[in-house]
Amino acid sequence: MHKAIQWMAIACMSAPLFVVAQSSNVTLPQDKGPSSINVSSYPPEQQKAYKVFVDKCAKCHTIARPINTSMSKPEWERYVKRMMHKPNSGISDKQAKDIFEFLAYDQQVRKDKNPSAFYKSLSDAEIEKLKAQQH
Repeated sequence: MHKAIQWMAIACMSAPLFVVAQSSNVTLPQDKGPSSINVSSYPPEQQKAYKVFVDKCAKCHTIARPINTSMSKPEWERYVKRMMHKPNSGISDKQAKDIFEFLAYDQQVRKDKNPSAFYKSLSDAEIEKLKAQQH
């Protein structure tokens, strides 16, 4: 019985690492684009939020991915909520709010002005198809 409990504990502790590894083992077209934004003209609160965004989001995927993806405000909200609930994201409610507000602001001031320069978000099915092609 003691061995079974040890194995369950190991499995439970390893599962989040497996999930993170699975979610970041595909290269999306967005990953090949620019990996930073010049935010010097953004309001100070957005510049601070950009730093939180870079710090937290780079843990699981390239920063280029969200920088080069265009989404509606509700899509960004769902995406950030989804990411904050991923194992080991370490994103607090306040940080998620800052990240969302940054992404929504950036969408409005940068991406909406030149939509053809950015990628639309991919569905889970499209991402799975890319994974299959890359392996």
